[in-house]
Amino acid sequence: MNYAEILAGREDPLPVCARIVQALENFGEFPFLLESVYREASELDDDDLDRLRFGLVRLQVYADIHRYENMEAAQQMKYVASVLERILFGRLLLEGEEAGGKQQCC
Repeated sequence: MNYAEILAGREDPLPVCARIVQALENFGEFPFLLESVYREASELDDDDLDRLRFGLVRLQVYADIHRYENMEAAQQMKYVASVLERILFGRLLLEGEEAGGKQQCC
């Protein structure tokens, strides 16, 4: 599975995505990569921050779609993406009622 491609979508990957891919490929290293991801992300402009956030959301959606193919990998993807999104943006974009947020539609 190509994590960088999932994070980048149809665009070129942001440099910070390399650290996120590193965390996904070696899940045990994730706690030690948090600060470097945070520091790299803090230097991004608003457009690149939006790209990063949607990359993290894309990773969560991909994990949901493919969760039955490899449940452990899917759980790790969702965990990495949601922790980073909360650290960088304060909340999850896809947060629903079950996660404590208010779900809105249309």
